[in-house]
Amino acid sequence: MATAYTYASSNKRKTWLWMFLFVLFVIGVGYIFSRALNMPWVLPLAIAIAIIQSATSYWWSDKIVLTISRAREVDKKVNQSLYRTVENLSITAGLPMPKLYIIADSAPNAFATGRDPKHAVICVTQGLLDKLNKQELEGVIAHEFSHIGNYDIRLQTIIVILVGLVALLSDWFIYLRFFGGEDNNSSGWIFILIGVILALLSPLVASLIQLAISRKREFLADADGALLTRNPEGLASALEDISQDKEPLEVANKATAHLYITNPLKDHENAKKRRFSGLFDTHPPIEERVKALREMAL
Repeated sequence: MATAYTYASSNKRKTWLWMFLFVLFVIGVGYIFSRALNMPWVLPLAIAIAIIQSATSYWWSDKIVLTISRAREVDKKVNQSLYRTVENLSITAGLPMPKLYIIADSAPNAFATGRDPKHAVICVTQGLLDKLNKQELEGVIAHEFSHIGNYDIRLQTIIVILVGLVALLSDWFIYLRFFGGEDNNSSGWIFILIGVILALLSPLVASLIQLAISRKREFLADADGALLTRNPEGLASALEDISQDKEPLEVANKATAHLYITNPLKDHENAKKRRFSGLFDTHPPIEERVKALREMAL
């Protein structure tokens, strides 16, 4: 039987394998495009632009997400139980106390954001507080602390840079190849052909890799959250309750859905019945997450 420790280690290895393959993929795409266009400056310039764009998002993403979600900061006097729960888990995890926000929505859900543990935010919905018991709530909060402790926001920023870089390179290739004026390419038709194929397919491939890494980080946060509370059943039960709740989260959208502990766009759940739909999911299937948690040995 797999323990929570071996399960977490396995997911970390798989995440970094995906990241390694992702970087190789981006380098390969950039090399092909540069050869096909006979313009060595294309890749360095695209990297610089992608980093500048993503750095801006990195520093301001938490404020943007909280504004979009219409979240308000928790009043310690009004939400004493929630504050104590988070404070206790903060001490157990050895992480700074995050800022707490609440969304006035009856759909149960939660997410964490912030660029590092010193600037972290945990946001919960009113529905989560109303519909989960104490052990389930602790499981959800522990899951979010795991995202914070594992620097998942920072990792997602790196991934966004890579995905944006691929999209930028693809757009530049199409423009420069077909609308850029004189063709001074001397690299041969094979690089041009491969470049056209990559320009069409690479953004999709990059997005699929991004989603695969996101799903691995959810599994990792589940395992680390179970280690933090020493109670995998609390999180497993919480995931079941949240996923079975039929009410969609009104403030969620496709841009923020990946942040939440389960997909808040309930209509999306029907897509799981379609073939290959799992490739496009931001979260692993609830059934798999619950099964893994209940098979864990601490």
